[in-house]
Amino acid sequence: MDGGEGLLNVIDVEATCWQGQPPPGAVSEIIEIGLTVVDLRAGQRVGRHRLLVRPARSVVSAFCTELTGLTQAEVEQGVSFADACRTLARDHRAGLRAWASWGDYDRHQFVRQCRATGAVYPFGARHTNVKTLFTEAHRLRGRPGMAQALRVVGLPLEGRHHRGDDDAWNIAALVLDLAGRDAWPTPRAQ
Repeated sequence: MDGGEGLLNVIDVEATCWQGQPPPGAVSEIIEIGLTVVDLRAGQRVGRHRLLVRPARSVVSAFCTELTGLTQAEVEQGVSFADACRTLARDHRAGLRAWASWGDYDRHQFVRQCRATGAVYPFGARHTNVKTLFTEAHRLRGRPGMAQALRVVGLPLEGRHHRGDDDAWNIAALVLDLAGRDAWPTPRAQ
């Protein structure tokens, strides 16, 4: 897989957001990247990371602060989006290691923002949409949110919902629950 066989990066991003439409000229940009490393063989979460990202074309709205707890002053201390992508590739082996997120929003946001900024996309092609897998494994009619999925399997919501590092940690717990039920896909040989 990646030299650290059985390791998976679970990613959750928070982005600038508004109640209603963004202000003229503003676009949704990643402001926080949460990453939890899961050791699928050992069945445990082995690393928890957080990257703050400085937005270039928008500011953190009051609505966004209420939702995530992140402020403009806090994210201004973050790194550029391109630097965040380089850190993911260098420090977290994002291009080599399989990765997962709750739904496809995070993957699509990275693709959009990399295209818009010219940053190098940090991830490889081995992405798992945990929401889809969870929905299928539990034979649910609708696709639950992450907090609802935790309730379905009787796991606690740890930390603050809509914080990248806390959400990645909680999604990783759902990944491990799926793996414990033999519902996690077996890695393909490279």
